[in-house]
Amino acid sequence: MANPALSKGWIKNLSSLSSRVYFLLIILQIPLFRVPCKSGMCMSPIHVTSSQLISSEIFPVPMIKALLYPGAIVNGLSTNMTFPKWDNVLDLYNLTIVKDASAVPDLQRLEVLAGSYFSVAGAFVGLLKPGRMGMFGSLLLVWGLVKEGILKKPMNTDPSRTVYVYPTMVIAMICAFSMINYNLKKATSAAPARLIAKPLMSSSKSKLK
Repeated sequence: MANPALSKGWIKNLSSLSSRVYFLLIILQIPLFRVPCKSGMCMSPIHVTSSQLISSEIFPVPMIKALLYPGAIVNGLSTNMTFPKWDNVLDLYNLTIVKDASAVPDLQRLEVLAGSYFSVAGAFVGLLKPGRMGMFGSLLLVWGLVKEGILKKPMNTDPSRTVYVYPTMVIAMICAFSMINYNLKKATSAAPARLIAKPLMSSSKSKLK
């Protein structure tokens, strides 16, 4: 029989490792999907979230730049071995024009937008305490992408503008589900025994008579 303490420790380590991998997938903006948005084509939850935050002016611009900068560094080094400048981060993602762009693309894809918010928040929260927020965001993203790419008739026949899901989305889903810290002790424990009511002495004597 497996040691419950070892099983619990193994699950906790797996949850912690999955949360770190999920955080890197999100913060480094590894392409998970491709969907039209205000800034053109978005390929990561952070890109979708930043596009909406810039247009709504909810958060200050330096905070959004800090959110985008790690992915911009990885993208710059992987494509042409250049280090992006801090002042040009918004230009790299076409986020300087989102205030004047139409809000129709985002409003038509509320599941993708909400899923991106939850995925980004779940990636940061998961570093402190792995939970279900990342899984919920990933499920919303998948449902929104499936709904957009399969259930809806495509309005644009341009292949570069169509909705697409990258294989890395599967890795993100596995990490999101593995972040949940299941309690095997509660799941495998036997149900508490029920108390059986005993008949009163007076009633049992009356039946014998």
